[in-house]
Amino acid sequence: MTFVDLGPATRRMADLVSGVRDDQLDGPTPCPGYTLGDLVDHVGGLALAFTAAATKAGGEAGAQAPSGDASRLGDDWRARIPGDLRALATAWGQPSAWSGTTQAGGIDLPAEVAGTVALDELVVHGWDVARASGQAYECDRGSLEAVHGFVAQFSGPGQEAARAGLFGPVVDVPEGAPLLDRVIGLTGRDPTWSAR
Repeated sequence: MTFVDLGPATRRMADLVSGVRDDQLDGPTPCPGYTLGDLVDHVGGLALAFTAAATKAGGEAGAQAPSGDASRLGDDWRARIPGDLRALATAWGQPSAWSGTTQAGGIDLPAEVAGTVALDELVVHGWDVARASGQAYECDRGSLEAVHGFVAQFSGPGQEAARAGLFGPVVDVPEGAPLLDRVIGLTGRDPTWSAR
């Protein structure tokens, strides 16, 4: 069983969400078809879905994919989503979260995989939110290494079907690029993307 601390990634995401200005919510993101408001709502949804996956609570939160729709944000999103992210970190901080099977996005999967997917969502969408809102992005090495290992398994020749719906086509990055850039490229994003 692989245990990964989601605390650093959830704290960073909470700070990023709190730093999004109202006038940025309609802006573009590296996620095709998502405004920044849509992406922030998606982050809120994934926090609930993966908390349910960690506790194996099932129900509506674990059964549907956390789509993004800015119209659902409500007035309390700057406080609500960071609180939900803290609950996510707490839930995955329990060893029992990483054992057995669970459900996320309507898919049954090993809990260990669900935890890694949650970390991937936090790290990659953290970068997305930072880029779209003009904030700096730092990620701890342990989280980056875990996410790199996860996305790399979908990036080799013949993995196109496995990538479908998860990641776009791999974006090549220069030899010796920082690990964060390599992770972002493997997810189908251009590490040089800018909202401007």
